[in-house]
Amino acid sequence: MEDPQIVNPGTTIATPKVIFIMADYGHDPTETAVPWAAFKTAGYEISIATENGKVPRCDKKMVEGVTQKLLGATKEAITKYRQMQRSEEMLHPLAWSAPDFSLDPYDLVLLPGGHEKSVRQVIESPIVHKLMLDYFPKTKKPSQKVVAAVCHGIMVLSESKDEHGHSVIHDCVTTALPTRFEQTAYWSTRAFLGDYYKTFGHGSENVQESVRYK
Repeated sequence: MEDPQIVNPGTTIATPKVIFIMADYGHDPTETAVPWAAFKTAGYEISIATENGKVPRCDKKMVEGVTQKLLGATKEAITKYRQMQRSEEMLHPLAWSAPDFSLDPYDLVLLPGGHEKSVRQVIESPIVHKLMLDYFPKTKKPSQKVVAAVCHGIMVLSESKDEHGHSVIHDCVTTALPTRFEQTAYWSTRAFLGDYYKTFGHGSENVQESVRYK
């Protein structure tokens, strides 16, 4: 039987900190709010950052209207998203473009997913790339720091490249949105949604190919 963990009286255990790096608009509400709710339950101190401190909004198609009923988030995920919308961190986000902004204070950096084209604000941002180039190497074990990326969020890392053209995940094994899933969603909805499911437009690489070998 293992000995129980003993914490000396007066010892302060730091509250873990997580930050969500978001675009102003377009993230998937499920891939954003479900992790947010999990971190809330776990007692994390949560921060949210957008480019200039604008309050972010998730993809409306996934939350409202006919498209929500056909393809959108579940009722449970939408409830969590509504709760997230009312949170202090969502109402008062930080600005990841601020000169003094740093990811160093955070134990975990979360890059939520979303296929709406507006998420390219994060994927293509030189500022975010620089932040990832600085922070990602600091996650190497035995470090306790972590970067988590959901679905299209992994493209933020694959596009964050060093002077040799290698991404920060060049030597990593990672997950990504499988090509077969992306193609199925795209072709099954193209007749009424156009290239909605292609973040970089018709004919662009699938997420899986855009991440591999970079």
